[in-house]
Amino acid sequence: MSKGSPISPSLMASKSAGAPKAPERVERPADAGVDTAAVSPVLGPNNVVPPTVMTGSQAIVRALEELGVDDIFGLPGGAILPTYDPLMASRMNHVLVRHEQGAGHAAQGYAMVTGRVGVCIATSGPGATNLVTAIMDAHMDSVPIVAITGQVSSGVIGTDAFQEADIVGITMPITKHSFLVTDPNDIPHVMAEAFHLASTGRPGPVLVDVAKDAQQGQMTFSWPPKIDLPGYHPVVRGHNKQVREAARLIAAASKPVLYVGGGVVKAHASAELLELAELSGAPVVTTLMARGVFPDSHPQHVGMPGMHGTVSAVTALQQSDLLITLGARFDDRVTGVLKSFAPNAKVIHADIDPAEISKNRTADVPIVGSVKEIIPELSDALRALFAVSGTPDYTNWWAFLNNLKETYPLGWTEPDDGLSAPQRVIERIGALTGPEGVYVAGVGQHQMWASQFIKYERPHAWLNSGGAGTMGYAVPAAMGAKVGNPDRVVWAIDGDGCFQMTNQELATCAINKIPIKVAIINNSSLGMVRQWQTLFYEGRYSNTDLNTGHDTVRIPDFVKLADAYGCASFRCDRDEDIDATIQKALEINDRPVVIDFVVSPNSMVWPMVPAGVSNDQIQVARNMTPEWEEED
Repeated sequence: MSKGSPISPSLMASKSAGAPKAPERVERPADAGVDTAAVSPVLGPNNVVPPTVMTGSQAIVRALEELGVDDIFGLPGGAILPTYDPLMASRMNHVLVRHEQGAGHAAQGYAMVTGRVGVCIATSGPGATNLVTAIMDAHMDSVPIVAITGQVSSGVIGTDAFQEADIVGITMPITKHSFLVTDPNDIPHVMAEAFHLASTGRPGPVLVDVAKDAQQGQMTFSWPPKIDLPGYHPVVRGHNKQVREAARLIAAASKPVLYVGGGVVKAHASAELLELAELSGAPVVTTLMARGVFPDSHPQHVGMPGMHGTVSAVTALQQSDLLITLGARFDDRVTGVLKSFAPNAKVIHADIDPAEISKNRTADVPIVGSVKEIIPELSDALRALFAVSGTPDYTNWWAFLNNLKETYPLGWTEPDDGLSAPQRVIERIGALTGPEGVYVAGVGQHQMWASQFIKYERPHAWLNSGGAGTMGYAVPAAMGAKVGNPDRVVWAIDGDGCFQMTNQELATCAINKIPIKVAIINNSSLGMVRQWQTLFYEGRYSNTDLNTGHDTVRIPDFVKLADAYGCASFRCDRDEDIDATIQKALEINDRPVVIDFVVSPNSMVWPMVPAGVSNDQIQVARNMTPEWEEED
């Protein structure tokens, strides 16, 4: 996935010569709600700090404070130890994780629910490489995080020193930029640039790798620094001519669809989307990464598209004559076989990342810019057109789609083994918690069921690892989300396989009083892999049984494990106990809660578009394809 060419860290490391000069004082408006980013590219309150002598490590901490950081997730080690010393006296809240991957995912969860840059910190070598999965995950899903790592002293870089790893080289393909800092005087501007890069344009991860001697060395700190990023100028406003042409196509279409992706969530453009949708009258599909940005209860929402999307959403895209694509990237899980995707549709594609436009599907009308700006411009252009030509009549199109919604609603078949249906468990979690909760999923069957059977009415309520599909994401991401949104109920809906990858962060939650709630959807297997083995490998279950569920040795016993971690813990293996167990969890708010929901291993995720076929071959159950007449 292209994100543009990174800037060479070797060039960046030598930009500053000597101590930075003290900036002139700038008068700021008294309004506490002022957007300082509008007047300065440096995040935070832009306090003026006169030149002050300090160490590089003190400069890192002070820069984070001046950037407005409140919470950090990290784990100390030798090469980052100089920075951990002044961090002890900082006003910032540092959450000591049990594994660096947990710090990275927690920073992601924090960023996803707050809209702010998440921060994680680790030492050199294995500490830094343990962050790589989370950094890659953030890169794939465009999550703004800054990862700060210690590095061996500059004099021994390249000598295979103890705990040395070329983390800049390792992360270059999976960050917006990776900095290597060897001069302590570079720290203020590098930190400011890292946050600017992470939070602007297409959001994403930025790495700041700081040599140990740069942390220990003396420097002169002043704030705010000058940001100097030659060539980095994200386009925000769409081209007026392209916006007008897009409006013309919408006004002329008979079967348009608003194809809405995660970029609309990242742009905080849900209100703008609602206005455009209601103005146009077009159906709306929200991808896995966009769930909640348009309310599920809205009559124009036809569902989630993709491999496990609703029949109505998948078919709407397939039979559309115009895709109004907003912050989406034509991912293979949405398109199926690309050449057969929406074969009769023209494409409007609005995205802040020009590399995404026409990457997979050629756009008839490309619009580069922020959807936060483009959507209102498009609404204005449409309003002007409709005033002259009238509002399009989509009666036949809606009759066709509404019939699909009524004929093929989401549902499930009761298991034949007497165990609970996992879909029921997840549906009840959503119903009893409500739309104000935050739901964080791991990867696999439970992820798809959580996207299907919980009703999402607002953005930032649904978090998951979409692009990377990282097992182990849910628990630490939920931890970060709870730190960022302490007043909301936060559920980690996890599989028994995913949970075992990062469950050590329960210790972090218990000790730091971060009362997340964990629902383990325990089918005693790697569920999605097992589903594919059932469907495509004649039921040959090669290495997918985990022995954690019903009628097994239960290694580990999740209830005992959670208890050992200081959590409240329950097991639920009967349908009649589901609601009461969830209610007990909702009533406990002084420590984490873990529920072992023992469910059937035979339940599958439907609908499904098998890999390698057209979306027209969507199945609502095994070997059952919907019957419909094409809308005309």
